[in-house]
Amino acid sequence: MDPFTQGLIGASVPHVLASRKNAVLWAGLFGFVAGILPDLDVLIRSSSDPLLFLEYHRQFTHAIIFIPVGGLFIGSIFHFLFYRKTQLSFRATWLFSTIGYGTHGILDSFTSYGTMLLWPFSEERFAFNIISVIDPLFSIPIFLFLITVVVSKKRKYAFAALVWAISYLSLGLLQRERVMDIGNGIAEARGHSTVRLLVKPSFGNLLVWKVVYQANGRFFVDAVRAGKNISIFNGESVPVLNLARDFPDLNTNSKQAIDVARFYRFSNGFLAVDPIKPDRIIDVRYSMIPNKIDPLWSIGVSEKAKPDVPVQFYSHRHNSIEKLMALWALITNRG
Repeated sequence: MDPFTQGLIGASVPHVLASRKNAVLWAGLFGFVAGILPDLDVLIRSSSDPLLFLEYHRQFTHAIIFIPVGGLFIGSIFHFLFYRKTQLSFRATWLFSTIGYGTHGILDSFTSYGTMLLWPFSEERFAFNIISVIDPLFSIPIFLFLITVVVSKKRKYAFAALVWAISYLSLGLLQRERVMDIGNGIAEARGHSTVRLLVKPSFGNLLVWKVVYQANGRFFVDAVRAGKNISIFNGESVPVLNLARDFPDLNTNSKQAIDVARFYRFSNGFLAVDPIKPDRIIDVRYSMIPNKIDPLWSIGVSEKAKPDVPVQFYSHRHNSIEKLMALWALITNRG
C-alpha cells in the first residue's frame, strides 16, 4: 500500500489498545510512523545493480520475524525522544511501535506486488490480489475516522476504522473470487486450456479487474467490470518469453542472463518481450489500463553487451493522465 495508508493502519490498532485517554494520541503517532518505517527498504539501491531494489523491497523489513526488531528499533527511539512528554513506560511505547510496524507487511500482502512474509525461511512473495496499492475508497474513510479519534480522543472511532478496513478487504476477496470464475469462463469461451490465471484489481478501485491467463504459449490480458452486472472488455495478447527464441545470442553465463532470471523470479514468470521495443522484457501483470499490454516497468537486454554488464531497468509513467481517463471509462462502463 501507499505509505500514508500504511501509516493510517499502523495508527489504528494502537489507538484501539491505548487504555488511557492521554495515551491515545501518542499511541496513534507511534503506530503511524512505525507503520511507514518498513518501506525505508526502497533506499537499498545500487548504481551497478539496477534490480537490487526489486529484490529488497518488501523483503526482510516486511517479514513477520523482523517485526519485533523493527518495533524495538523505532520504539527505543520514541522512548528516548518523548518519554518526558508521554510518561509512557518503555513497554507501552515498544508495544505501540511494534504493533504499528507489524501491520505493514500484512497489509502489503493483500496487494499484488508480493511480500516475503516468511523470509528468511521462504522467498515466496505472498500476494493475495484483493486491493490496489492505492485505493482512495479504502484510505479516506480510515483517515476520517482517525481524525475523529484525534479530536474526540475516543477509541471507538479507531475501532470503526479497523472495521471498515476489514470489511473493504473482505469485499476485495469476494470480488477476486467472482472475477476468477469470470476469467476462467473467458478462457473457456475462447477454447483455451489455461496453464495459469491471475486476477488483480485495477488502480484505485475494486470494480474493474485485470485478468491475465496463459494458454497456447501466450499471455491473454482482459478487463472485467464486476459490478451488479458483469462487463468484459476484451484485451490483447503477447507470446510468453522464450529466451532461446527471443534472445538467441544471449550469453547464458552473462550478468544479463542472470538478471533476466532474477526478473523472472520477481515477476513469477509473467514475462514477455515488449511488442513495441523488442530489446526489452516486460512484466505482463501490471498496466494502468487493465486490458492492455502496456507495462509499468521492463528491463532492457543487449545480446552484444559484455558478460559483466547488467540489464537496464525502465519505469514507464508516460501518458498517465490519458491512461487514467481510459481506466475511468472502464469504471464507468464506457470502455
